[in-house]
Amino acid sequence: MKAETFTHMLSTMLYEKRFGPYFVEPVVAGFDKEGKPYVSAMDVIGAPVLTKDFVVAGSSSENIYGMAESLWKPDLDPEDLFETISQVLLASVDRDANAGWGAVVYVITQEGTTVRELKARMD
Repeated sequence: MKAETFTHMLSTMLYEKRFGPYFVEPVVAGFDKEGKPYVSAMDVIGAPVLTKDFVVAGSSSENIYGMAESLWKPDLDPEDLFETISQVLLASVDRDANAGWGAVVYVITQEGTTVRELKARMD
């Protein structure tokens, strides 16, 4: 299934159940027909956010969005993208006590997926 199709299906499902039981902010990532990255997010009632650069979701999304705007650049290679994501997440988590003690970063390329865990402050 194409990522765009899945986004629309998930958006419809969330809107149908907007009064419960699903209270999530999903992020959908994949590639389109031409092999270009596709990323989208939704709010808790399924309103999609379609963009060509990045999306944010979660409890510290305001902090993440501010950091991502200042650090993200188009056409990053996978290592630079990982470094940018890591800096954004760690800087944002440090400013939000409810955000948790780390993160898991998934970098998806045509060749495969790289998964790395980040440890943040635990005080």
